[in-house]
Amino acid sequence: MANCNDEHFGHDKFLLDPKEASLKELVLLLFFSDVQSRKFVDCPEENRLRDINQRWLIFISILVQKILLSCREPLAQIGHAIEYWLNLISNNGGPFKLLLNYLKDKVVRPDESSATFRSAVGHCDWRVELDKSSKPEEIKYNSSLSLMAAKLSYENKAFIETIVKDHWKMEFLGSYDYWNGYQERASTQALIFQDKKVDPTLIVVAFRGTNPFDADDWSTDVDLSWYDLKGIGKLHRGFVKALGQQENGWPKEIEQGEIEQGGDHLYAYYEIRQMLRDILLKNEKAKFILSGHSLGGALAILFVGVLALHQEAWLLERLEGVYTFGQPRVGDGQFGEFMVDKLKRYEVRYMRHVYSNDIVPRLPYDDNLLLFKHFGPCIYFNSFYKGKVMQEEPNKNYFSLLLIVPKYLNALWELIRSFIIPFLHGQDYRESWFMRLLRLAGLLVPGIPEHILQDYDNSTRLGSLQLKDSQQELHQE
Repeated sequence: MANCNDEHFGHDKFLLDPKEASLKELVLLLFFSDVQSRKFVDCPEENRLRDINQRWLIFISILVQKILLSCREPLAQIGHAIEYWLNLISNNGGPFKLLLNYLKDKVVRPDESSATFRSAVGHCDWRVELDKSSKPEEIKYNSSLSLMAAKLSYENKAFIETIVKDHWKMEFLGSYDYWNGYQERASTQALIFQDKKVDPTLIVVAFRGTNPFDADDWSTDVDLSWYDLKGIGKLHRGFVKALGQQENGWPKEIEQGEIEQGGDHLYAYYEIRQMLRDILLKNEKAKFILSGHSLGGALAILFVGVLALHQEAWLLERLEGVYTFGQPRVGDGQFGEFMVDKLKRYEVRYMRHVYSNDIVPRLPYDDNLLLFKHFGPCIYFNSFYKGKVMQEEPNKNYFSLLLIVPKYLNALWELIRSFIIPFLHGQDYRESWFMRLLRLAGLLVPGIPEHILQDYDNSTRLGSLQLKDSQQELHQE
């Protein structure tokens, strides 16, 4: 499969397979600590979970995954229908003009591959122009550019190319679909472009995040499975497989003709790394940044981790920073220590943005029983877009009886704010009717609407100036 075995890839692992979990097996999990005897668990024989709370969290994780898997097809169909109708309405100038066009037999039907077709994420926040208040010499510029790149990554190639070239006046280098070994399909997506207006030239790589209508993506976020890399730490199974981990771990090089079984699969880490090598060789002063929202943020920071694993010092020295938004946890405390050391050694700025009650940065669960931990400071914004640097976002695991009422009150405030924010900050901040519907849904499940990029975009535009001094301190840590 690859040209060498990865010496760091150990046999210690903990893998869950919800497809193999029957109701009987789930019940037995709660009453017996020998989890390795459960058909849906793959782990060393000596692995026993004596604490009922830990087994309960695994039970919840498997149960949620099974529900998501059972909803895979209907959820995808609902998503397709929603996006079709959103674009049908917008293409025809609104619901009333759509009715008139229908009566005149002049309906403009959406084309999913066209430069005008927007994803559901794009219909939540219509803004595509860069923040004019940020200047290239400011830290805020890279944060804002990264956020817009992360938002753009949800769109089709034609839409992305149009925005990068015609609106941002930058060089579009490509938008790609890579093989995801966890989902066994080409579902890992990334875009690459070049900003030549700054000095030095800046290469931007943005990974697409969780598709709101993809049950497999959500299953990845709630999965508790991990692989262990000796001397480095434990890493989330779904995220590393999405990035390109091979069956024998992370060999430094792979030969395209020998990749896995298909022989023609392209893996995000190996392909993007080679592209960066080729581009940066042509420009000795150029730098690059990595960005992503949600799952995309996890892939962005893991990309750095694998570069460090492979001792890619030349590339790490050219890496200006990693900017993530609503990023879930990716590994354990040992991996966090490994990353903090490497980020400091190569002077890489790592800015992990978290908005208010966003549920995704608080997943997978972090307590004394489970392994997943965030590392590095958190750039936290509340619902008034007041930002500050923290070691951990408030209410780090989301589920807290004491905070139930405050979370619902905050969701109500965010709905009210959606109507008044244009009068406070201008029409650029006017929210779409679709976003307001999602705010209403947030009154039932707070934390879901907060994960949408609307508030992260507002945070970089309205809140970043208040973080100027703290960000400079963050860069020095």
